[in-house]
Amino acid sequence: MKQIGVGLLGFGTVGAGVVDGLCRNREVMSQRLGVDVVLRKIADLDTTSDRGVKVAPGMLTSDAMSVIHDPEIQIIVELIGGTTVSRTFILEALNSGKSVVTANKKLLAEYGQEIFDAAEKNRVDIYFGASVGGGIPIIRVLREGLAGNEIETIHGILNGTCNYILTRMENEGAAFDEVLKAAQDAGYAEANPSLDIDGFDTAHKAVILASLAYGFHVPLNEVRVEGIRNLEGIDVKYAKEFGYRIKLLAAIRRDGDEIEIGVHPTLVSMNHMLASVNDVFNAAMVHGDLSGDTLYYGRGAGRAPTASTVIGDIGDIARNLSTGIPRYSRAINTVNSTKFRIRNADEISSKFYVRLMVRDRAGSLGIMTNAFGKHGVSIRAATQKETDEEFPGYVPVVFLTHRATHAAITAALAEITRSDVINAEPVLLRVL
Repeated sequence: MKQIGVGLLGFGTVGAGVVDGLCRNREVMSQRLGVDVVLRKIADLDTTSDRGVKVAPGMLTSDAMSVIHDPEIQIIVELIGGTTVSRTFILEALNSGKSVVTANKKLLAEYGQEIFDAAEKNRVDIYFGASVGGGIPIIRVLREGLAGNEIETIHGILNGTCNYILTRMENEGAAFDEVLKAAQDAGYAEANPSLDIDGFDTAHKAVILASLAYGFHVPLNEVRVEGIRNLEGIDVKYAKEFGYRIKLLAAIRRDGDEIEIGVHPTLVSMNHMLASVNDVFNAAMVHGDLSGDTLYYGRGAGRAPTASTVIGDIGDIARNLSTGIPRYSRAINTVNSTKFRIRNADEISSKFYVRLMVRDRAGSLGIMTNAFGKHGVSIRAATQKETDEEFPGYVPVVFLTHRATHAAITAALAEITRSDVINAEPVLLRVL
């Protein structure tokens, strides 16, 4: 049976899971693939720590280039993370004729076009199934399962840390800072959680999904990103009273030759399937013109789920190499780069949730509704809540709007803010 050698760069949590899976399931993989996948070398700066898995003497090295250039290795697995040395190593591997598996969402979101171009130029494979959704096969779905569909929308809960925080804020009525600390103590959030809670981790994943769906590299700087750092428990409570849950949502939509893409805290109806995705779980709902709605759900991170997807990618490349038919990276290229336009964030329309602290006097409501009407924002529901003792003389008023552009709603709120009818910054959230 033909052997395919694998070299691993990065021996952290996921790397250890990949090593364990490749070694433990080598026989079953060979039976399924018709090729023997052999882990030959591992590179990591730390060559002494115990990862809980045994490796053969001499397999572990601190010299990544020696792994990349080993003639007995055909597949390089990059699990280092970041965008500096990982980029260097991946490009070196591709330019040396080695196929690559990576889970590096940030690198692909920022430098994907360069990496995909290098893979195609050198006629080698680049697989990245674990870059979005951990153990959820959403990348494979877009590359293969729904390849015959025009993708109309993708909505994703793609960050387990944020979903855990939002779930506990709703269920326990706890404040954001309190739940964030609990998430850090439980190991769900990093000591510096900004990448997660400010929405950029989700944005990296959204860029990859949009690029796959529409066949060109979507620039990260064209994505409006809002996180959950400033979300208040009172809005989680009010949303629930209206029949919604708040989720940090990646929203991708095609409208003719324009693509909308953004990351926002979003009110999701309790009746929507995504509303039932709680705690650290992830999900992506894809609507294709032929398939209709399909939902993909599971653990979006963690050693075993992510390693499972990485090993699946290794298996696919091994099969390609055994038959001599690499797929390259044609799923994302420049073919459609002039076909679509990324819609400016201010032009994107949505329904909105608005909370205002309003002066408790006659005429206040009229000033607000006039401002909304002037800018073409139609109100579909409004309610006055109980007086907030923190703001004597003011009452919270919550509006739900019909669909409006972001530019229109922000213009209306700017006019309301310039008046003396409110005394705090408006809270503005999207509604799915």
